[in-house]
Amino acid sequence: MAEKKRCSWASGLDDPEYIQYHDEEWGRPVHDDRHLFEMLTLEGAQAGLSWSTILHKRANYRKSFASFHPKKVARFDAQRRAALMKDAGIVRNRLKIESTVTNAQAFLQVEKEFGSFDRYLWNFVDGKPVVSIRPVGERLPASTDLSDRISKDLKKRGFRFVGSTIIYAFLQAVGVVNDHSRTCFLAPKASKTSGTAAARKKRAA
Repeated sequence: MAEKKRCSWASGLDDPEYIQYHDEEWGRPVHDDRHLFEMLTLEGAQAGLSWSTILHKRANYRKSFASFHPKKVARFDAQRRAALMKDAGIVRNRLKIESTVTNAQAFLQVEKEFGSFDRYLWNFVDGKPVVSIRPVGERLPASTDLSDRISKDLKKRGFRFVGSTIIYAFLQAVGVVNDHSRTCFLAPKASKTSGTAAARKKRAA
């Protein structure tokens, strides 16, 4: 049986967990607030590290951060945060640990204002994933106008570790942006004109 063709970043890997993440999660729309908080936290934890490092610590993160329930994480006191600094199962970075707690608090405020974080996030794209149909071999951007806008808004709301590059990776992870390559077996069909496609259409007009 021929091996499935995948995005270049997931091809040729001997890592079942990484491949499973590509095949079953990356680029699929997420609407569950707990899962959105999990991915926002993990993408922030990745800053300066590889996604593989974080992915293989994911089970430990879930255990250490109360399965990423924002209400529980928001109540982590100084003693609980100090204990996390001794937890070898996660990235022991004080700023990242502290930001997870304050981000949980900010996350709850967004839920209160919009009814859910899901509604807040997907409002940026009118509820429809941005499907990027890119030429074969084109490198994915590190950030976009969309990630710039969301990053800026999150920072205004008190979130940390939400720079535009981190947010673009987050948007890809939770399916707000679908960046599976056109040669990947999960290649999307355009449901919303991507920025790249829109530019080409405008030039042709």
